[in-house]
Amino acid sequence: MGRPAAAGRTLLPRGSMMEFGLAQLWADGWIYAIARGALVTVAVGICSMVLGLVVGTVCGLIKWQRTLVLSQIVDVYTTVWRGVPELLIIYLLFFGSVEFMARIAAAFGFTNMGGGGYAFAVTVLAIGSISGAYSTEAVRGALAAVPIGHIEAAKALGMPGHRIFRRIIAPQMLRIAFPAINNVWQTTIKDTALVSVVGLQELMRTAFIGAGSTRHPFVFYSVAFVVYLIITLVSQVGFNRVERVLSSDTAKVA
Repeated sequence: MGRPAAAGRTLLPRGSMMEFGLAQLWADGWIYAIARGALVTVAVGICSMVLGLVVGTVCGLIKWQRTLVLSQIVDVYTTVWRGVPELLIIYLLFFGSVEFMARIAAAFGFTNMGGGGYAFAVTVLAIGSISGAYSTEAVRGALAAVPIGHIEAAKALGMPGHRIFRRIIAPQMLRIAFPAINNVWQTTIKDTALVSVVGLQELMRTAFIGAGSTRHPFVFYSVAFVVYLIITLVSQVGFNRVERVLSSDTAKVA
């Protein structure tokens, strides 16, 4: 007699792989963990985007004005940061600094520099610097697209430089750059998934832990898929509304 095919193996009951679903996610508390992870993802995205917009605005103005030395430094920054994988930048900034910062913290009596607070700060710095590199080009391109005739007309009317920028350049720059800023935001949210490698328990890290703990990766990664999609879709709706407001304001001025 031949040996049964199932000999030496433990067979799961038919359909057992599908037994773990949304009800179990709720009952076991994973829904709350996923919600916390989603909040961390949004917090990292917002903080990184704010930092990126500050960096991008300053660097974009420098490139637009073609300041001799500073514009070359900004060129190097944007070229390198856009040419290197985002994950590598996160690795360099986190693992390249954690030991150094831990030694400084130990000298002052602190021993937990590798905790969540430090991971969050370095994550925001890393993703913010990436966002800043792309925002720089968005701002520079928008400034270059402002019609030069508008600026010359304002100068002919005797308007001072700061008022020209505030009343003529900045509003048009914002309207032109806004679609590109929307793209940067969507990319920034997706880049937050990379920070799971530093131990920050955001959405992707939570899904990874849940998948490993329950051995149901399809369920957890599907939920993460849906949550990321919800975040990006809600963001898109908000950006579309703001863009319509900016367009209507510009039309009224014209």
